[in-house]
Amino acid sequence: MKRDWGKWFAAAGIRALRTFAEAMLAYIGTGAAVLGDVNWGAALSAGAFGAVTALLLALAGLPEVDGPGADRTA
Repeated sequence: MKRDWGKWFAAAGIRALRTFAEAMLAYIGTGAAVLGDVNWGAALSAGAFGAVTALLLALAGLPEVDGPGADRTA
């Protein structure tokens, strides 16, 4: 079974965007008492690192695309 790269990129992109937002929220929530105290460069960096990590992990397979019994070597 061949991998549908269009579906894979869509699912991986959504997962990376969600991880980006979650990493930024985690950084903002732990690093600032008020909005003005946020180090936005560091928050964006944390989000970018999370997104890259999510994309690399998606190379191993995405349940949204692969489903049960899918051939992940294709």
